[in-house]
Amino acid sequence: MALAALLPLGQAAEMKTPGDRMFARYFENETKRLAKADLAEIRTLGDWDEKKNEYRHQLREMLGLDPLPERTPLQVKITGTVQHDEFEVRKLHYQSSPGLYVTGNLYVPKKLTAPAPAILYVCGHGRVQIDGVNYGNKTHYQHHGAWFARNGYVCLTIDTIQLGELEGIHHGTYRHRMWWWNSRGYTPAGVEAWNGIRAIDLLESLDFVDKNRIGVTGRSGGGAYSWWIATLDERIKAAAPVAGITDLQNHVVDGVVEGHCDCMFQVNTYRWDFAQVAALVAPRPLLILNTDRDGIFPIDGVTRLHAKVARIYELHGKPQNLGLAITPGGHSDSQELRIPAFNWFNKHLKGDTGPITTLASKEFTPRQLKVYKTDPADERTTTIHDSFPRIASGEETADPAVLEVIRHKSFGAWPSGDTELNLRKAWEVIHDGVLFAAYDFDSQPHVRLRMYVAHKAGLAKPEAVHIEMPDEAGWNRYLNLGRPAFADQWNEELKLAGIDASAPIPKKLRANLARQMKFVREHPEVYVTLMPRGTGLTRLTQNERHITQTRRRFMLLGQTLAGQQALDIRQCIAATHQLDLCNDAPLELWGYGHTASLVTVAALFEDGIRKINLRDYPANDKDQPDYLNISRFATPAQLLDLAKRRTQVKILKKRGAK
Repeated sequence: MALAALLPLGQAAEMKTPGDRMFARYFENETKRLAKADLAEIRTLGDWDEKKNEYRHQLREMLGLDPLPERTPLQVKITGTVQHDEFEVRKLHYQSSPGLYVTGNLYVPKKLTAPAPAILYVCGHGRVQIDGVNYGNKTHYQHHGAWFARNGYVCLTIDTIQLGELEGIHHGTYRHRMWWWNSRGYTPAGVEAWNGIRAIDLLESLDFVDKNRIGVTGRSGGGAYSWWIATLDERIKAAAPVAGITDLQNHVVDGVVEGHCDCMFQVNTYRWDFAQVAALVAPRPLLILNTDRDGIFPIDGVTRLHAKVARIYELHGKPQNLGLAITPGGHSDSQELRIPAFNWFNKHLKGDTGPITTLASKEFTPRQLKVYKTDPADERTTTIHDSFPRIASGEETADPAVLEVIRHKSFGAWPSGDTELNLRKAWEVIHDGVLFAAYDFDSQPHVRLRMYVAHKAGLAKPEAVHIEMPDEAGWNRYLNLGRPAFADQWNEELKLAGIDASAPIPKKLRANLARQMKFVREHPEVYVTLMPRGTGLTRLTQNERHITQTRRRFMLLGQTLAGQQALDIRQCIAATHQLDLCNDAPLELWGYGHTASLVTVAALFEDGIRKINLRDYPANDKDQPDYLNISRFATPAQLLDLAKRRTQVKILKKRGAK
């Protein structure tokens, strides 16, 4: 079963608007840049030895595991056993952190005469629910544990937090609009990785387990968690992840991200492609397994990734320790796919190269393998996303030095130098003594935006320049206000906003426009309006799923949509400065709700702003637009305080307030 409803490649997203097509070009360009940089700095084994610890540290950070949680007592409890002729199953739970309960089944061969090799089996997305009771995905994958035990291995099969007996959340951004996960640098992948690391602690505590012969495997979601665990914990001596990884090209450009929930991904702060994750297993034995028709782990991406990782194994002089097994079929748990994994562990953990003669079969009912009779009252497994990892408390005044950290950890995808803006005037008209013009500029390669400039005709030297970022409602008011005068110029804007350009114009609307023109004529100032990417002329097709999956692509590239919109404001400021009329005039920014936060962020990194004017500034990080990792370093209130140290801040009354 896929992680989400599977979509055929090429049909994952609608491409109806110019904004949709712009984003597609942008994503393809960004993906190519990251793919080209992937492991490019590694040319020799010395390069690898110098960088591998830094890479592993970065990965821990991107999983929310830096610093690692405290290794508190596991509090292992066995709640029952189930017998088989060749092995027994111990039903148990442990706490990877206090209150973070993990349920599992420990398969132990009978008649052990010496410490045995062990396998940590981490489960994919196989739901087992009967009459509303969750039995855990460990019961769905029980045949793997049974096979290992029948063949001389101790096998610990653990539930995930999403589909365990205690049911947490993997679909925060995908399904529940928990975009603040990005702000907090939270991914369920980090929790699953930590649960797996503590599972190795548990295995090492057993006197019948050989601590030098521990392997990890799992398929689909379990394949992904196998990667995290094997890369972070070198106690894993052999790994065989099944259908759990592919490259950014598949995820972002081809759209397979739409078939995956949040647990499959790190928060990509350092802008990795996935070969960099896989390479961290080297030079330990690693077998990559996949089928040839897997719709969410396409074979072309898997083979590209394998080729990059193979180079790292060759540098170690251990090409034989990397394997690639491709079997026929789709995204399924087939016997053909299991056999190479079993052979791999036999070879590297037991020194056995003989043929596989036993099938993996389910031996028990889900009820037989259930751990809990009553759920623990102190569990926080179901709400772990609220407290993992640590975030800024807001109890102290923010140190201005944090801005440098935020620049790299939250906005690392911003260009490091000046961007060629390619500023061009699109059109210019004069109406009622007001010059109104539109200018296009490149915020980034493949991101071309429009800003609208209004001022008194013949103005020679403005007293100030005002750059306004309206919210969506404000943009619609702006278009409706100007429609009597600029309908011809605004043909595309009106169409995208769903406003009928030919509709009759009420006298009240004409009067409102006349008052606005009078205001502009009487104030020797310039008024600039910007709609950042994803709005205005670059508006996406208004389909909730499409918008959600577009936003999720940003995260995979080490960005967020909101973070890049803040960049758009900075680039608009630069474009405004290129206008001769505005070159040295004092600058004010205006933002409302969502855009109030964007304006504040832009002001943190731009000099020379006289004032920012804000309405409905977000009160907490759940209301704030999502900026990658931002909540680890500062609250919205602290960001506002930092802005006040750089410029004047005016908080506007709520619309309609007296």
